[in-house]
Amino acid sequence: MGGEGQPRREPVFSGRRELVAVEAVPRGAPAEAVVAAVQRVAEAASDFSWLSRGDVVFLKPVSNSGNSYPATTSPLAVQGMVKLLREKGAGRIICGEKSGVQFVYQDDRRQRGASRQLLSKNGLHQAALDAGAEVHYFDEAGYQAYFGERTEHPPSHWQGELMLPEILNRVDHVVLLPRVSRHVLAGSTLGLKAAVGWLRDDSRLELHREARSFLEKIVEINDTATLRRKLRLALTVATKVQTTFGPDQGFAAEPDPGLVFASASLLAHDMTALGWLLWNREYATPAHRLSRLQDPHQTYPGALNRAFVGYIWGVGELLQSETYSTRPILSAATDPQLSWAAHLWGGFPQLELQEVGGALPPALKKYLLAKASW
Repeated sequence: MGGEGQPRREPVFSGRRELVAVEAVPRGAPAEAVVAAVQRVAEAASDFSWLSRGDVVFLKPVSNSGNSYPATTSPLAVQGMVKLLREKGAGRIICGEKSGVQFVYQDDRRQRGASRQLLSKNGLHQAALDAGAEVHYFDEAGYQAYFGERTEHPPSHWQGELMLPEILNRVDHVVLLPRVSRHVLAGSTLGLKAAVGWLRDDSRLELHREARSFLEKIVEINDTATLRRKLRLALTVATKVQTTFGPDQGFAAEPDPGLVFASASLLAHDMTALGWLLWNREYATPAHRLSRLQDPHQTYPGALNRAFVGYIWGVGELLQSETYSTRPILSAATDPQLSWAAHLWGGFPQLELQEVGGALPPALKKYLLAKASW
């Protein structure tokens, strides 16, 4: 499914319903309005019964690079969640990340780049501090500050243990704050893809080198026991959407309205996120920006991935690396990442979109539900 020679699996349906809270936000809405929407949507998506006074919560944004939103998570998502968690009685709130290996690389001998610099550049570092959170960067903790873990649903496509940051063992809950974007290698980068940021760089090498199952392995990071046990909520500010190329650059659509949405179900969150990406590619992106040159996932992601392996890890690893083919992503059922997550977790749910605050335009709501159905 993720690579050459892998059969396409027919979609599996769970029969259950999953809530996704969503609010339409007018284009150009002031920052305080977006922050308020974050808080309303989060409260609609979860009753926070999982949170006891004094609990430690880790916020995981997405910052592959130092580029600003929508190439990375919106700082307003961080601000809104930190403030809400404080009101709900959380103790320590920690916001952290490790950026992509092309900007921040670390092994047992050396380090190049620093995540702190990149998150300072795109505003996520200061947003966390201003809202009252701590910051934590996996590269600053050191190469040894990781632990090995396996997936919950064998057999795994990973050859060995996945190396995850040790701080996960010292927090009670995880809240994921992704963005909505195209991705030149993966097709899309939504909540599932955000999990790559947890990995130590030796695990990232395996992800990219053993690329025949590249997309399945991305999903399986989210299937490790710790993340399955501690992830409580996925929330995205998507008032802007990066609709081409990705993850660090591409056309930034700014639809009217934009969306803020959240779910306790990572799969349901990503089904909504994919629908929103597809809508913005269809209705808010100039046709010439969707050319194969400007949107090359359509043609040769496997070759680009092999070049990426060579650039980061050298010719020896490139010569050992696998390739994979692409397939048009037209709905949740045709998306390899979402389909594999459904396979692991009991099937695709039926989405229940709960409108919060500003109502969705009826045509947009119909579109999102259609892209999430079969």
